[in-house]
Amino acid sequence: METESEPYVRLATLRQLHQVVANLNTARSLADTLQTVADGVITGLGYELACVNLVRPDGDLVVAAFAGNAAAEALITGRVGSRPSWDRRLQMGEGWGDLRFIPHTEGWVLIDDDVPQWHTEGPEPRFEDEWHPRDRLYAPMYTSGGQRELLGVISVDRPRNGRRPGAWGREALQMYASQSAIAISNARLRANMQRALVRLEREQQALRASEESFRQAFEYAPSGMAIAEMGGDQHGRLLRANDALCRLLGRPAAVMRRYSFADLVHPEDVGTLLRTSAEGGRAELRLARRDGSYVWVSLRNSVVADTADGPRFLLTHVEDIEERKRHELQLKHRASHDALTGLPNSAELRARLSSRLCPRPGGRVTYENGRESGTPGAAYDGTPNGYEANGYETNGYEYEHAYRADGFGFDPSAAGGPYDSHVHAVAPDGEVDDGTKGLAVLFCDLDGFKSINDRFGHHTGDAVLIEVARRLTAGVRDGDTVARLGGDEFVVLADGLGAADAADLAVRLRNGIIPPIRVDGRAVRVGASFGIGWAECGMSVEEVLNSADQRMYMEKRSRAKVHRRAG
Repeated sequence: METESEPYVRLATLRQLHQVVANLNTARSLADTLQTVADGVITGLGYELACVNLVRPDGDLVVAAFAGNAAAEALITGRVGSRPSWDRRLQMGEGWGDLRFIPHTEGWVLIDDDVPQWHTEGPEPRFEDEWHPRDRLYAPMYTSGGQRELLGVISVDRPRNGRRPGAWGREALQMYASQSAIAISNARLRANMQRALVRLEREQQALRASEESFRQAFEYAPSGMAIAEMGGDQHGRLLRANDALCRLLGRPAAVMRRYSFADLVHPEDVGTLLRTSAEGGRAELRLARRDGSYVWVSLRNSVVADTADGPRFLLTHVEDIEERKRHELQLKHRASHDALTGLPNSAELRARLSSRLCPRPGGRVTYENGRESGTPGAAYDGTPNGYEANGYETNGYEYEHAYRADGFGFDPSAAGGPYDSHVHAVAPDGEVDDGTKGLAVLFCDLDGFKSINDRFGHHTGDAVLIEVARRLTAGVRDGDTVARLGGDEFVVLADGLGAADAADLAVRLRNGIIPPIRVDGRAVRVGASFGIGWAECGMSVEEVLNSADQRMYMEKRSRAKVHRRAG
């Protein structure tokens, strides 16, 4: 089962991966792109060595970029390995999706072939998944489209954690290789188009040849391309769309000329499109297909200018990034949800709870000559000089810096600062329903779960947790949150409840958990103890959860005493 710290590690890895993938699109040339690919493996994927082998026109692969070791870079950069030797490597070892891993127990047969390589000596592995200095891991890069052709190979070595990558690391490396292939193809395409544009400007006598070169680069580009009018009443209207863009959107070229990108963009992305309608503008947005669905694309503009008349039209490059977006959403979901039950995990629960809390008054701070004075700990008294403050950091915000845009305390002219539209979380007074509605926090701990795990094994225990998660989810309203903290502990966030409502909800959820759960033909039972706490502004997330946790243990102990007296 996933540990509580893994979502944070995965989220950090996702951020690093997102950054290095974004860097691929910032390189200005093919050489810069190749070096950025190699550097990204080091900075974003956790390896100490990375080598980019690029397929040459004759089919052999040349070491085009290296990162991680200056001595190795000087030794093998520019050296060539034959295509048959590379084909043999990509057919050996273990296939991890598109990746190819050759353990040191097999790789000895490759030591004397002509593929440039750099290896260091080291001890034998001490445990099963420890990385050996002669282990080899390759990430092939293929061109996009129907027929995938080998564009190059990224070889990596020496993971910083000393272990062979697991499922998470393999998926990240494979995704990175896919995005690197797109970036290298785009760099080549940009280079071809830039050369074509230079010929258009400098070689008037070769105008027709240059136009034909541009036409072929446009028509046969592996990704979508479009030419649109720039300026005037028809600004943005598509003049031409290549075959790749027509296939991507499912519309014939003749139909495409009726539209502009503004007609095709998702309504939520119109503002993004308008901000990119200039030279060098780029954005990720959604375009409408003929069937009414939307596809995520990376859109980049270049202005094709006429030397006499100025800008004439907009050249737009459209790259399909639907798969990458889907991977990003999947990775984001995994980082914020429990792997077993699919419920929000501890980190996501704390984030949702924190979004409802704000610093709450516990003192009075007035402002004299632009400086704070007074004693933390009193509430705002309604006068122009009296402002709510607590004088300490709460929920990640330092109170003195929370209400002024310049970072120096309260802004007397701002009624409530960033919390103008914030609805304060309040708690009902006592156990009796006084009409106050608040955000109830129900801490749930299963009774008897450990004995099920011990007696029938973790497989049965996991099945019980999954079913309990389903029953809890079915027992709450749309908009309520059911999260798993870990083990057999769950938390329910239910807003807009009074004290009696929360008590009724706890009873309903407990009754929903009690019925037998069938696992592999066997019926097992678990009970549940609930503690009801309340989220209130001025409390930290941990204070809210600890309050509900303590109430849960009070209920568990009181129920145990009742059972002992009954016995």
